[in-house]
Amino acid sequence: MTFSEPVAIEPVDLNDPQTFAAGIPQSAFAEMRANAGLTWSPAGRGSNAGFWSVTRQVDLVEVSRDPGTYSSAVGHIQIYDIDEDALDARASMIDMDPPIHTRLRRLVSSAFTPRHVQRYQAAIRDRVRNALDQIQADGGGDWVSTVAAPIPIGVICDLMGVPEADHGFMVELSDHLVAGTASEPLEPTAYGNTTDLRLLPFNSPAASAMSTYAAALAERRRAEPADDLVTQLINAEIDGEKLSTEEFANFFRLMIFAGNETTRSSMAHLALHWQDFGDEVDKVRRDRSLLNTMSDEVIRYSSPILYFRRTVTTETELSGTALSAGDKIVMWYAAANFDPETYPDPLEFRVDRPAVPPHVAFGGGGAHFCLGASLARLEMVELIDEMLERGLQLRSSSSPDYVESNFVNGIERLDVEVV
Repeated sequence: MTFSEPVAIEPVDLNDPQTFAAGIPQSAFAEMRANAGLTWSPAGRGSNAGFWSVTRQVDLVEVSRDPGTYSSAVGHIQIYDIDEDALDARASMIDMDPPIHTRLRRLVSSAFTPRHVQRYQAAIRDRVRNALDQIQADGGGDWVSTVAAPIPIGVICDLMGVPEADHGFMVELSDHLVAGTASEPLEPTAYGNTTDLRLLPFNSPAASAMSTYAAALAERRRAEPADDLVTQLINAEIDGEKLSTEEFANFFRLMIFAGNETTRSSMAHLALHWQDFGDEVDKVRRDRSLLNTMSDEVIRYSSPILYFRRTVTTETELSGTALSAGDKIVMWYAAANFDPETYPDPLEFRVDRPAVPPHVAFGGGGAHFCLGASLARLEMVELIDEMLERGLQLRSSSSPDYVESNFVNGIERLDVEVV
C-alpha cells in the first residue's frame, strides 16, 4: 500500500480559538478535505504533540465505530494534553472505552430513549412558550440569554433534579467550562477553587464549583429521594459498587454540560438561520411534516461541538495515512458535516435534506453516539414549531458574538428585533 505524505495546514492553527472567532472556517476545512489522506497539524497552544485531522464523513464514521483502535480512554478527548495522573481524576463517561463506558451509559440511557423523552414534551413546550413570550414582550433582545440558554438548561436540570432557582448558576458554570478552552480562562482561584487546574476538566475552576454543587445536591437527595437522575445515580451500582463522590461529580458535570451547551448553541444559530434562509423556513411553515428534517438541518449546519479527539492504540491506516500507536486523531464534526461527498451542496441550508445519510453532529455512530440526541431533536422541533405558530420574524440588530473556543461552536450574544 502507498501511504500519503503528511500535509501541514499552515498557517491555519486549529489549536487557536481565534481560528473559529467568526464561526466554522469553511475554506480551511474544504482544503483539508481535498487533501489526499489525513491532514497533519503541528504542536500548538497547550499541546506538546501534533495531531491528524479527520475531515471527511466516511473517515470520521470509521474512527467513531472503532473504539478499540481509536481510544477515548488513552490520552485525552480534547486536543490539548494532560498528565497521566490527571486522566482518572478528570474522567467522565465520554473519556472511557467499552466495556466500562457501556456499563456507565446504561445507568442513564433509559431516560434518553426516543419513547421516554416524549414524556418531557409538555414541559419543553412550556419552557419554549415562556421564552418566546419574553422576547416578544420585549420586542427583541439577546436571543441567547432569553431563548437559547434557558430552554435546554431548564430541561436537563429538570431531569437531573436541580432546583429552578439554581438553573442560572448552572448556565454560568457551563459557560466557564467552555471558557477553559479559550485563550483567557478564569483565574485559578475562582469560586474558591484550591485544586490544581490540571486535575480539573477543561482546566477550569468552574469544574470544581460544579463538583461541589453536585455533592451538596447528592446529600439532599439521599435525605429526600426524588424522581430524578441524581437520585437514580446515587443509588446506582456498577459491579456491586456505588459511584464514588468523584465519579458522581464527573457524571453530573457531563450531563449538565452536554445537555445544555450543545442544544443551546444550535438554538442560538437557529435565529441566524431563521433570517438568512427565510425561503426555507417558509417551506416548513407551509408543510409541518418538514419539522424533523429542518431540526436536523439546523443541528448539522450549526455543528455545535466542533471536534472530539481519539488516540491510536496500535499501528494502523486510515484514508491512506499510516498511523502509529499514540498518534492523536481529531474528528472535526464541523468539517465532516459539510463534506460534499456525503451531503450535496453542503453550504446550502435545506429543510428537506434527506435524513440518510445522517449528519455527524451527534457523533459518527458507535459507542459514543450522543446520549441526548432524541432530547435535543425534540427541543429543537418544539422551538421551531412554536416560532412558526407565532409567525415570528427576527432581524439581527448586531453581529453575533461567538464563544471564544475551538471546541464549541457557540454564540455568546445575538441581539435581535422581533418584527
